[in-house]
Amino acid sequence: MDTIASLFSFITTPVSWVIVQFHTMYGAIFGPDTGWAWGLSIVSLVVLIRICLIPLFVKQIKSTRGMQALQPEMKKIQERYKNDKQRQSEEMMKLYKETGTNPLSSCLPILAQSPFFFALYHVLSKISSGDEIGVLNQNLVDSAREAHIFGAPIAAKFMDSEEKVAALQASLTDVRIVTAVMIVLMSASQFYTQRQLMTKNVDLSVKTPFMQQQKMLMYIFPVMFAVMGINFPVGVLVYWLTTNVWTMGQQMYVIHGNPTPGSKAQAQLLERMQKSIVRHGKVRSRRERNVIKQIAAKGRERNEAERRFVKGLGMARLTVQADGTVAKGEPEVEAESGTTADSGPKRQQPKRLTKAQRQAAAAESAAKTSLQKEEPEDKPKTAGKPSSGSARQAKSGQRKGQQRPKHPSKK
Repeated sequence: MDTIASLFSFITTPVSWVIVQFHTMYGAIFGPDTGWAWGLSIVSLVVLIRICLIPLFVKQIKSTRGMQALQPEMKKIQERYKNDKQRQSEEMMKLYKETGTNPLSSCLPILAQSPFFFALYHVLSKISSGDEIGVLNQNLVDSAREAHIFGAPIAAKFMDSEEKVAALQASLTDVRIVTAVMIVLMSASQFYTQRQLMTKNVDLSVKTPFMQQQKMLMYIFPVMFAVMGINFPVGVLVYWLTTNVWTMGQQMYVIHGNPTPGSKAQAQLLERMQKSIVRHGKVRSRRERNVIKQIAAKGRERNEAERRFVKGLGMARLTVQADGTVAKGEPEVEAESGTTADSGPKRQQPKRLTKAQRQAAAAESAAKTSLQKEEPEDKPKTAGKPSSGSARQAKSGQRKGQQRPKHPSKK
């Protein structure tokens, strides 16, 4: 880990400068040698970095949704060229280029954070050994070494020896309890973030290998953080726990306001919107107008949640408009198959007969068949002209019911 951190030593000076600026501000409030001053400086560093990474986060969301939409096409390419890996890769790259999707965009926030993470690790390692680094002079290094967060020095690790912890003026028990709690919280927040993405913000109508990969990552990432966390200083655990909590809150906000089409979160959003629009009789925000505009443009391609939304407004005599508003009018008729009135005429399903009706129909059919077989033997052979009685019966059409065949003895 120290070797990897040294590779990012070029960024340690900016990171240490930012920490010192925040420490100066918080030190004036809580005292320069307190754990609150140094701990909040690290938290503020995380917040500053994550604010700068918001554009990359938006790009990550778009890329993830684009990859989910492309999964059916990617699966077709894999099946079509399963014996030709080179052609398969070429077709995949062609698909990415045509749709403007970059599979690496989903990893951009993590990749962008990596230099800052390793630079902070490098800074805290130098503080632990008492060496100057970046803009941290010896006085600031000594102040940071004396700072404790719930009794644990910010430069201490879970795997440190008792002698090393004692040199930092702390007890090994306090260090291991604090680091263990932080590792558990860090792993739990990572698991909840990934689980929230899988259960609420995934299109449930499409089952693809991408979903299986995301489900595996939901369990792999927390385990990785737990294993690596025992070698992280307390300050780095504060950094990573803060960034996980930020990611979780940021994702909750996006899922609540802009969920993936076809997901459970979208159904919940449309249900809230329907209640608000029906209560006030109009669209009240720009976000609602944008959602309604997208639903109106889809037409027959609406998913189940969107069809329920349109039907619910229709029951209140409100119809969606192309400009994202609603107007009072006749409700849209919902077909049994789940499509709206603009999807075409409703298909009528035949009514199912009862068992008694089916038995009666079978008996009537058998009787008619028997009558047709015996009728030629009872009537004289003529030139093909029907008898006057039969003609009258056919003409009047008034005789109803089943005719009993004559017995052979009554010919």
